[in-house]
Amino acid sequence: MTTTTLAGRPATVPTRRTAAVLHAEWTKLTTLRSLWITPLLGVLITVGIAYAVNDAYGATDTSLTEDPSIGIYYGLNFGQVAAACFGILLIGQEYNSGTIRTSLTAVPARGRLFGAKLLLGGGIGLLAGLLSTAGSYLAAGASVDLALDSPATVRSIVAGVLYHPLLVIVCLGATAMLRNLTAAMGLLSPLVFLGTTVLIAVPGVKEVAQFLPDRAGQYALRHQDTAGFHYGHWTGLLIMALWAGAAAYGGLRSLRRHDA
Repeated sequence: MTTTTLAGRPATVPTRRTAAVLHAEWTKLTTLRSLWITPLLGVLITVGIAYAVNDAYGATDTSLTEDPSIGIYYGLNFGQVAAACFGILLIGQEYNSGTIRTSLTAVPARGRLFGAKLLLGGGIGLLAGLLSTAGSYLAAGASVDLALDSPATVRSIVAGVLYHPLLVIVCLGATAMLRNLTAAMGLLSPLVFLGTTVLIAVPGVKEVAQFLPDRAGQYALRHQDTAGFHYGHWTGLLIMALWAGAAAYGGLRSLRRHDA
């Protein structure tokens, strides 16, 4: 394998090419307003609604404090839609505009191109998760007392941070399989915002709906057990991670098998 030297260190040509592709994806993100503003809005919505709800009802509504995670992550019910849309836009926007053909011409190695999108989406999602989770805890803590040293709280914080990048990857992979921005937006964003919430309330369907990625991931946020769930909190996070892995594999396979 051909090697070269970059900043005094040996570097392989594929490594440099991957870095160049990742830089190109970063350039797309920073120059397309819809891409960089979407996760930012998600953070603002998540934290803003959490603060507003806890400030108004945190001291009086026991449903927000019996399980503290309900009040803490109340804004996530709305902000997660922005995370889903960000994952959709990362590749769906290219299919919609036709620039996916230009991207594949510039980067014939489709696995490298898709891998760069996964890295970028996961990285931005992780940053959004850190900001949203920290902001939500600060917002709730301004109105109610929170015990931050309990094992349940630590696990909930970890799950809150990881929920965002996993959701981004699920939506990115699903959009790559659908290969259509409109179809992805029409299917995934309503499903994340309201669809699984409705399904989990339907008798009989609940048994299956609790294994959907967002339901499993959100169960990992809870401090207390919920009757009717057939797995534990950490297992819920694992289920969501498996969905993300399956979506990433399906998206890569679709990108390799179909012409743009």
